[in-house]
Amino acid sequence: MRQDGYEIISALDGEIGLRLAKTKKPDLILLDLILPKVHGFEVLEQLKGDEKTKDIPVIILTNLEKMEDVEKAIKMGATTYLVKSNYNLEEVTDKIKNALK
Repeated sequence: MRQDGYEIISALDGEIGLRLAKTKKPDLILLDLILPKVHGFEVLEQLKGDEKTKDIPVIILTNLEKMEDVEKAIKMGATTYLVKSNYNLEEVTDKIKNALK
């Protein structure tokens, strides 16, 4: 799927997301933490621990807003942590564009 000049690839769970990240090598990953099969923190850990994917910027986009979750994600290598309820679609799009610069 293409939107605003970007090719968008989606994954239904963490397992598929990891596989796609390794085969497609996207320019950026939007990652929710609440995922079926493989939790988002595990996905992030595997992405950052793999030579093929460690340099891909990862933006966490989730409903989890505990400060310890934010700190953990940033410490693990996430570029940005966004709580869904705090941002509208345009603001999220702006964050994505900034991360891709």
